[in-house]
Amino acid sequence: MVRYFYKSLRSQQVKELKDYQRGCWIYAEAPTEQEIKQLTEKFSLSAGHLEDALDIDEMPRLEREGDQSYIFVRFAYKNDEEELVTVPLLFIFGADILITVSQVPLPSLDVFLSGKIDFATTQRAKLVLQILQQISEHYDTFITRTSKQIKLIRSRLRGHEISNQDFIDFVLIEDELNEFLSSLMPTNATLRRLLLGRYMPLFDEDQDIIEDLLLNNEQSIEACNSNLKSIKNIREAYSSISSHNLNYTMKVLTAVTVMITLPNVFYGMYGMNIDLPFQNQPWAYALIVGFTVFLVILMFLFARKKRLI
Repeated sequence: MVRYFYKSLRSQQVKELKDYQRGCWIYAEAPTEQEIKQLTEKFSLSAGHLEDALDIDEMPRLEREGDQSYIFVRFAYKNDEEELVTVPLLFIFGADILITVSQVPLPSLDVFLSGKIDFATTQRAKLVLQILQQISEHYDTFITRTSKQIKLIRSRLRGHEISNQDFIDFVLIEDELNEFLSSLMPTNATLRRLLLGRYMPLFDEDQDIIEDLLLNNEQSIEACNSNLKSIKNIREAYSSISSHNLNYTMKVLTAVTVMITLPNVFYGMYGMNIDLPFQNQPWAYALIVGFTVFLVILMFLFARKKRLI
């Protein structure tokens, strides 16, 4: 699907055009082979770069061919399974054109079309940076939600209420954070190259926006690393607590086994069908029971003194 949007500095609303007009934003979402061919022929584009934009594993990078710059980034979104993933987005910046190519809808497209952001398609460089700002804000939102989820699980650790599902969630969160890192770090390298001004003409205001994006991405990277470290610490803490509890349980069971085994020795001896001391005395039963109770108490006190239980 290829759509054409136009908005000048003076207009209040975004217009969707039926065909290309100078100064418009060409929005390509999951384009077909026929649409890629049409765009390539109409604007003298590199078909290979357009096909790369539809490769789910394409990483952020910056290319220049002739007077056209190809800027690859990745943005985060929730797929149909409600999983957080990142997908590539291609900006094609030329002398008279701005084209975006993606496999899925841009999460910020509705924000631009609804008029919540003041932009103009005729200011192509600024529009690219505004889209990048929205992508950065989406990363911040997802990372903040992840941080809250980790803190919630960490609070349950104090009450020993962590379940197996929490550790499954940890695995999924780690995958999401690692995917964010693999997208944000090369994106920063791309932004630094954009600052040189060789790939896209920049005004002072545009350079300030890129510097803000770099700073924000660095903070997002630090937040991802901090969350990954928190997950590791929680997992290690839970492992230590579980190991300690297991050792304590084994000590208690061992002590209880000893306390039960020793009295059984005397009960077993006096259960044999042979002559035994005091077997004809009326107080023999009370003596044996009393002695075994005394022995159990003695073993209990010894275990407590040695901190076995």
